[in-house]
Amino acid sequence: MAQSNTHRSGTLYAIGAFGLWGLLPLYWRLLHGVPAYEILAHRTFWSFVFASIVLLFIGKRDFLASLTQPRLRRAMLATGLLLGLNWFTYILAVNTDRVLQVSMGYYINPLFSIFLGRIFLKEHLTLLQRVAVLFAAAGVAVLIIAHGVVPWIALILMTTFGFYGLVKKTVAIDALTALAIETLVLSPIAAAVIIAGVVRGAGALARVSPGVDALLIGAGVVSAIPLYWFAMGAQRIPLARVGFLQYIAPTLMFLIGVLLFGEPFTTVHALSFGLIWTGLAIYSLSHTRPLRRLDAAATPPVHPTAASAARRGDSRCDRTDSVPGSCDSSPGDTPRQDKTLPAR
Repeated sequence: MAQSNTHRSGTLYAIGAFGLWGLLPLYWRLLHGVPAYEILAHRTFWSFVFASIVLLFIGKRDFLASLTQPRLRRAMLATGLLLGLNWFTYILAVNTDRVLQVSMGYYINPLFSIFLGRIFLKEHLTLLQRVAVLFAAAGVAVLIIAHGVVPWIALILMTTFGFYGLVKKTVAIDALTALAIETLVLSPIAAAVIIAGVVRGAGALARVSPGVDALLIGAGVVSAIPLYWFAMGAQRIPLARVGFLQYIAPTLMFLIGVLLFGEPFTTVHALSFGLIWTGLAIYSLSHTRPLRRLDAAATPPVHPTAASAARRGDSRCDRTDSVPGSCDSSPGDTPRQDKTLPAR
């Protein structure tokens, strides 16, 4: 009974996190008249403020001590820059009526992460995983060939989010601490943008309306809350369930783009998304027991060298089917389900 309650609460936390991430385009659309760079400045600065307050409240007053570790400091600088580029692209896409590309980017991301794991971490790809990646690549190629336009927003979101997860896989730090440090990297620039806007009377803060002010400051809250919910959920439920639930976010973005924002969805879009969805279905179904046995039978066995085994370790967190960053933990803490998802 206790385990059932834990799984139920974990599932609700995860659904809440992915649901809120999926609904964020509605939030950014309320700030449609504010330039994307200014929204990014507020989201970055207030995320740092809110995450820092929460960390101080729960007793983690030394969270900045992590910066004394050179390796962690370099990693947080890299993830902070990737986070800023991802957030800016996302906000710009929503406010220029390209939510479908945002949805596409996050649909493709899990498969792109598999590809990065193979290239940089020498992780083994099963036959079905290779087929899934090829379907996703074909879906992007269809758009490029048919429309003659590269879906650059989807590709930037996919790339920044994928490399964000790759870097996070090399460090051990809990989610809220990571968010606070990553946004700290860009907060001086963000604060300068905000202050300059207020002084010159050109910024939205304290000039447009109290409602816009609340939305700009609240950007930090809507960035941190789903991250916390995801951490709580991923601690309580199996990674396979997390993997299925993560598609709630891009699905909601897709529906918002087509049904609420009226973005065009042509036959080419249908073919492109159909190929991507097929790839995701193959990838997801490959985790079921019958297809896992079939995939194992069709894939030649791999015998890692002693060096690669020592480098990668022998835990489930080193497999390509794990959620990126799901096994990060803070030094001295019990293992946490950290993640690469605050980029949304």
